[in-house]
Amino acid sequence: MGNAARTLSGDIHLDPDDFPDEIDTASSEQGLSFIGRLRERERGLLNKIDGALKKIEDGDFGECENCGEDIGIKRLEARPVAELCIDCKAEQEKIERRAG
Repeated sequence: MGNAARTLSGDIHLDPDDFPDEIDTASSEQGLSFIGRLRERERGLLNKIDGALKKIEDGDFGECENCGEDIGIKRLEARPVAELCIDCKAEQEKIERRAG
């Protein structure tokens, strides 16, 4: 959580005068784009962690959001923010692959 919070709190800006040519500018913009995607992933993970903590408080942690069955302990150990049991997750991924 600490790494994710530090990633989200960084201040990024570009000063066009810092880059003498278009290649340097493009390279920097690509780097910023990557950092932006990383921040979005970290933000999403923090939201999932908050959701898992709320479920622990409510006594709902470890229940599949789709079928209501218990999520296996091995799955929760591997991915504590899992919201679906392995069967429902496999079915979700199969549907996503068909949709393209």
